[in-house]
Amino acid sequence: MTDTTTAIRDLNDRFRKGDGAVPGSWMITAGVQILIDDDTNEALLISTVASFEAFDEDNDPHHEHDFGALDFAGQRLFWKIDYYAPDLQHGSEDAADTAQTIRVLTIMRADEY
Repeated sequence: MTDTTTAIRDLNDRFRKGDGAVPGSWMITAGVQILIDDDTNEALLISTVASFEAFDEDNDPHHEHDFGALDFAGQRLFWKIDYYAPDLQHGSEDAADTAQTIRVLTIMRADEY
């Protein structure tokens, strides 16, 4: 694994676990929003994604910890981290550099992917 891959993986893990020093935001699709009927379920879903550790060659072939799949409220969900430039209009040129990258973690139903 390269130093860049390790840096991206570590930043993704820190971001997903709530480290505010890693810039980014979380998005929940309309299909997932329907599954969340109260703040308790939303907090549970966020906690479940934050604590996800089931990375393997199928869901993490690049070893960046930027994707996961899980079951929640009877549905198969995916979460994915994308890397944007600070203007949020373009992709980041260096996902290992927090000055150049805003992470966006999207949680979606598998059928919305």
